Amino acid sequence: MTTPPTGQIRAPAAETGWNEPVALVTAMLNPALIATLLSTAADAYAHRQASGMPWALSFIAAPMALHQGTRSALPASTRTHLFTWIGRHPVLRAGFPSRAKATVAPVRAGLRFALRHNVLELHHDCLKPAIKPSMKPPRDTETHAILRSARLIGAWMADNETAAIFASLGVEP
Repeated sequence: MTTPPTGQIRAPAAETGWNEPVALVTAMLNPALIATLLSTAADAYAHRQASGMPWALSFIAAPMALHQGTRSALPASTRTHLFTWIGRHPVLRAGFPSRAKATVAPVRAGLRFALRHNVLELHHDCLKPAIKPSMKPPRDTETHAILRSARLIGAWMADNETAAIFASLGVEP
């Protein structure tokens, strides 16, 4: 840590490991955005599995959708199987555990925000969207890309076992 001339202690720069500007990462990790991302993923999941998305998958969906490199590499549809995609992107898979660990606290905050503000509902350890968003973000924006990715990821996760998803990405619930 460095001590500024005023004598106040300043915290070191945030360690993100994402190779993105800290201000952008901070903006992307706000609870409202994460709540919306999780609601979008849960909605796509619920269209395939009526029971809803296991809440633990929030810790998979968020780091995948928020990471620009991962978003850029996602296919256009779920025709490509999740595990096939993971196998084709070993560098993204190798970096996933550290990205997932870095987003644990923000995802928890996003989940709390979503539940408190009735964006998501929790039923038997599964998340379902409580409301449909009334507005969609403008196309060609970062937010639009994040939510489009969250929808694909939610649908992908519905077609696979939760434990297998965690194992294939090298993380534990």
